[in-house]
This record gives sequence, C-alpha cells and structure tokens, in this order.
Amino acid sequence: MYTYNDFDEAFVLERVAQFRGQVERRIDGSLTEDEFKPLRLMNGLYLQLHAYMLRVAIPYGTLNSGQMRQLAFIADKWDKGYGHFTTRQNIQYNWPKLNDVPDMLEALADVGMHAIQTSGNTIRNVTADHFAGAAADEIADPRPIAELLRQWSTDHPEFQFLPRKFKIAVTGSPNDRAVTKAHDIGLRMVRNDAGEAGFEVVVGGGLGRTPMIGKVIRDFLPQEDLLAYCEAIVSVYNLLGRRDNKYKARIKITVHENGLETIREKVEARFAQIRDGFTGFDQQLLAQIEQHFAEPSYKSAKTDGYEAARLANPAFRSWTDTNLTAHKNDDYAIVSISIKKHGHTPGDASSDQMRAIADIAETFGHNEIRISHEQNVILPHVHKADLNLVYQALRKADLATANIGLVSDIIACPGMDYCALATARSIPIAQEIATRFEELKMEHEVGPLKIKISGCINACGHHHVGHIGILGLDRAGVENYQITLGGDGSEDATIGERAGPGFSADEIVPAIERLIKGYVAIRQDDEETFLQAYRRLGPAPFKDILYPEKAEKNAA
Repeated sequence: MYTYNDFDEAFVLERVAQFRGQVERRIDGSLTEDEFKPLRLMNGLYLQLHAYMLRVAIPYGTLNSGQMRQLAFIADKWDKGYGHFTTRQNIQYNWPKLNDVPDMLEALADVGMHAIQTSGNTIRNVTADHFAGAAADEIADPRPIAELLRQWSTDHPEFQFLPRKFKIAVTGSPNDRAVTKAHDIGLRMVRNDAGEAGFEVVVGGGLGRTPMIGKVIRDFLPQEDLLAYCEAIVSVYNLLGRRDNKYKARIKITVHENGLETIREKVEARFAQIRDGFTGFDQQLLAQIEQHFAEPSYKSAKTDGYEAARLANPAFRSWTDTNLTAHKNDDYAIVSISIKKHGHTPGDASSDQMRAIADIAETFGHNEIRISHEQNVILPHVHKADLNLVYQALRKADLATANIGLVSDIIACPGMDYCALATARSIPIAQEIATRFEELKMEHEVGPLKIKISGCINACGHHHVGHIGILGLDRAGVENYQITLGGDGSEDATIGERAGPGFSADEIVPAIERLIKGYVAIRQDDEETFLQAYRRLGPAPFKDILYPEKAEKNAA
C-alpha cells in the first residue's frame, strides 16, 4: 500500500497546524460558526445532531494493521470507544470535542492518515473495489490509479470550490463491486479488441433526491490518458455546473440538462487542450506509485487442513460458505469480516474489535486490511491453511457472523440517531430486520439479497440500488418508510422502483418479512435470487405481496 513520502508528511502536518489555529480562534470567539464552517468542512469536521463528527479518509479503503490500531486508539482517547465505517470507505467518530480534534488529526498524521476533503464541494475520498489486488476476476489492481487520482485531486487549486461535492470510484474488474455507475465519475477497467487494458468512463451518476445511473462518455480510454481526461471532465463541470440551486448542482444534473453529447464534445475539446500539458509526468508518478502496490510474498503451505476443518465444524463451514471470495491465488481466499452482527449497528466496530482485526491481519493477512462500501472489513490475502485460525480469532472478537451478502448484511446510514439531515431512523430498522430473520432462521434459505436503508433523501444508505431499498421520511411528524424494488449497484446498475405507499415504523419490518417470504414462495427454484425473480416477474406480484388488501380489492 502507499506510504507517505516527506512531502506528504509535511503537507498533512501543515494542515493540522493550520486547523489547530482555526479551532483556537473558534473557541475564543474570534471566528463565528458561519466563518468556521467552511474551514472545518475542509478538514472533515461536521456538526451533527448531538456533537461534532469527524470523518477520516481511508483512501480506496486500504489500511494496514498499524493504522487500524491508531483508529482504535483515537476511538478510546477522544471518542466513545468505537468508530463507524461508512459507504465511502471512511470511518467516522461521532462524539469528539472540538478542542480535541486537532490532536486527533495529529494522531492520524502519525500513521499517514488525514481527514482532508472528506467534506466540502470538492473531490471527495476516491473509492475502489474492496477486493482490489486480490480478486480472481480482476484485470489489474486499480488502487495505483486511485492513489494517482487522490494525489491529483488533493488541494487541487482549480477544484476546491466546485458547484457541489464530487465523487470518483474505480474498479479493476469487469464485475463492478465499487458501484461506479452511481458516481460523478465511474472508472471500470476493461479490455479493447486488441486485448489492451483501459477504462470505461462513466459520468453523471448519483443517488440522493434525483437518482441517476451514470452514462458512458468513453467506451475505452487508454490508461495513459486517464488523469488528463478526468481533469477535462471536472473542468467542464466546474464551468457548467449550476451554483444557483444546490439541489441541481451535481454533475448528474449538468449532464441531464445539457445532454451527454454536448458534455462529451466539451470534455473532448478540453482534453485536447490539456493532454499535451501533462508531458508524461503523471505516468512517471504512476510508475512510482505502482511500486507501493506489489503483491504480497505468498506463502507456500498445504491446504488439506482447510477442507478437514470444514467437514469437522458446521459453524466454520457456514462461515466459509458466506464470508469467503475466490482469490487469484488458488491457495488463498479473500475474507469478508461482517460488521453486521444481528441486532447490532451496521458498520460500528469497537476499539477492541479494531485491534483484533489488526492483530489477525498482521499474523495471517500480510498486514493488509480493506474497508468495503458495504460497511464491512476485508482481509484480502489469507492462506487457506490459516482460515480456521482466523475464524477462531474472529469468534473471540465477536466478529464471526456468517451473513455476508444475506438479509442481515444491511447497509444503513446513521439516520436520525446522529445525522442533522435525517428525517427518520435507519439503525433501529436495520437491527429489527436482522434480528427478525435470525429468529426465523431464513437467511441462508433466502440466499443473496441486498437491503439498503437511508434515513433521508440524501441516500447515504444507497437505498436506490438495493435489491430492496428502504427510504425513511417524515410525514407530518411521523416516520414513514418507502420501499423500492429491483435496484442494483453492479455493472448492470439499475435504480429501484418505488413499490407504493410507505409504511409506519411499526409496519415496515412486517412488510419486509412479508415481501421476502412471498419471494421465496414464488421463485422458480432455490437458485433464483430476489433480483433475478424481480426481473423475470416484474413488480406486480411483489406489490401484491406488500399490499395484500389492495390486491384482494383489485381481484374482487
């Protein structure tokens, strides 16, 4: 993984010193809250319902054990002993005191981390496929490209005050695990007819109050042109993007109002202007960055014990069935650690759990850790001979829940428990759904199913691209939950369709139970997933399941 050089260290420490002075001036009253707000947002500090919240960048979701231990230390010293992993592959601390934040940032800088550009109308934390560098279906590791984009965008003088926030996601696989089509720029590595690797470039994706699937602006872009092309896209958006209405300021609206062809013409013209100006320096820098992302020194050992352990221990076998993914090295596996124990808050990890993950990664995982946009933690490189030991260590840390990709592996935003923008609770609904299906013992029977919950129309829970999406809204002071069906965040990305009227907080979990039980009853066979059944049958039978009284009335 990338390691800070002298320039990086000096840059981050200078920002910490600047912010320390700004905090001191806010506390002594020299700065008003209005004056302080843009300064704190540039350093990832929000003011939430009950306290400040610090959002820490985990670029493209990659950590080492030392960094994870430092996150645990920060949680204990300056917060309440836990952190919240987000859909942006970041971690958030929900209870810091303002005067402690500079010390928190300094502690982050000690291990090559920061909170710069995790907020504000600028290019946010670049995200990537959480299996990057390990997946069997990968063309190439996309993280060097993500790091190049991070370095280019950090404190970029032209792009610090864009019309609105700007998000980039990249994957090195034709199978999209980074939800690239729901980003302002999505980059998916593909091969052209000559077998050369390059990128499909998507623009104008985004969720929120106006969800849109991104449009392909380039079918194939050579890797050496990527940085200049991204700069051309952001430059065009910076000029055309609306600043009169923040709800219409994202690039998705710019593309929609101007048309893809107009945007493409302007981007190509700007690209032609600036392409030669890069003079290959970006490729020299990329070559230096790539040296930081060498494959680990894979160990050689027999894997016989893995199958024997699976046969001997049904609980271990269940965990391997759900929480492992194929690795490009046949002797290895990718381990997904669920941060979604039934009844717990999705994405919350205690400091003890963070330290346990760090220890396991250091001992068994080549010191590599990833955070997924699905709010789980990944050990990308674990030898099969060590999987049983990893499982036992995870059990001791209460992290061995075997539910990756199942009903209880729910993405949920913090909702009204923390967020000042939320209009409904997300966390309790996720907890109740997970607990109910644990009681029913149905998860493994149901199979792969992505439920995503947002507590307001800003869609931080990605509900639009959930197979089942839940959106919490305020209806005359009462929480009301709308259900969307058929969403998908993969390379076949689709925005879910609203099923009908919303449900009260008391009704939403029974409605989800009714919906999932109904799906099991109408699917072709045990292998047909919820999304496949929805695409085959269409929305009508699912709406009938959700609204039985209406179905009976129509039948009569």
